[in-house]
Amino acid sequence: MASPAKLALAALAVIMISTACTSFRAPEIIGIRAWINSEPLTIRELRGKVVLVDFWTYTCVNCIRTIPYLKEWHAKYAEDGLVIIGVHSPEFEFEKDYSNVLQATKDHGITWPVAQDNDFETWSNYSNRFWPAKYLIDKDGVVRYTHFGEGAYDETERQIRRMLVDSGASLLDSPFTPSGDQPVDQAYIESRGGSVTRELYAGYVLAELGQYVRQDDFFKNTGSVVQLESPDELKFGAIYFDGTWLVGPEHTRHGRVTTGYDDVLSLVYSARSVNAVLTSKSGQPYTVQIKLDGQFLTDENKGQDIIIDTDGVSFLAVDEPRMYNVVEAPAYSKDNVLTMSSNSDDFGIFAFTFGVYQTGP
Repeated sequence: MASPAKLALAALAVIMISTACTSFRAPEIIGIRAWINSEPLTIRELRGKVVLVDFWTYTCVNCIRTIPYLKEWHAKYAEDGLVIIGVHSPEFEFEKDYSNVLQATKDHGITWPVAQDNDFETWSNYSNRFWPAKYLIDKDGVVRYTHFGEGAYDETERQIRRMLVDSGASLLDSPFTPSGDQPVDQAYIESRGGSVTRELYAGYVLAELGQYVRQDDFFKNTGSVVQLESPDELKFGAIYFDGTWLVGPEHTRHGRVTTGYDDVLSLVYSARSVNAVLTSKSGQPYTVQIKLDGQFLTDENKGQDIIIDTDGVSFLAVDEPRMYNVVEAPAYSKDNVLTMSSNSDDFGIFAFTFGVYQTGP
């Protein structure tokens, strides 16, 4: 029987076959609110260049995982005529804020042009449906290759090189060295019936559609502070709230100031890594205590954004609206119980994402 990783790669290959063989006039970049790292650009004025239009949003873990490859291509091929344009189409309302996007480009070392597509006009012009999505445009302004999601990095680079050569670049000083896709955690590959917890949303709009929260009281009096109590047995792949919470359309926020970490968010998941998209209502920093299976995190399983104090307490220091890497376990495991608690009423949770790569979020 094929492993889950191989089945996922096979499904991805089908998508690649159906999307890689394409040819259509590149739609224009329109409706941009602001540009970062560049003056305004158009597809028309970039004729003669090879253009990679990359749709992304800065809290999307799948987008974040592709950034190292984009950085490599930009460094390697910009002088040969490759122009990368990151079209930032926001998933959450706070991702429309220019200062937030600007900070994200700095945090990730993004130096290529970024266009703020806050109203999804360019997204719609491309009939795009995915984060991330890549549209590779040749020197004549024709989309010759597309890829949706992560992976296929070597094939994408081959296509970049082919179009650059067609445009007159020699590439003699830029040899092709296959990098492969991110390696999958071995424990996940070897697990029987292993699954990765899906992305979970904490706002009531998507939580109801996807059953990401399975507490009936959560959906009563949305927009108001409610008292919630989780069941004795938590179902896999859902978010549960205990205590006082304010349920909003995009996120759920702690509904009061406490002193004893009285109100708790819990979930049962299977993965190697866990990430959380968090914000602060007031803009002031706050901390969130994190436990895994009832214990504080350690140096062996803490995420990159976790701090462990001298008493062994593991916590996040939330100081900007972004994705935080919470758990980086040594290997994939099933049915882990994650709990988060804060005394601050600024504690706002938008989404959780999960990973099974050997390293990274």
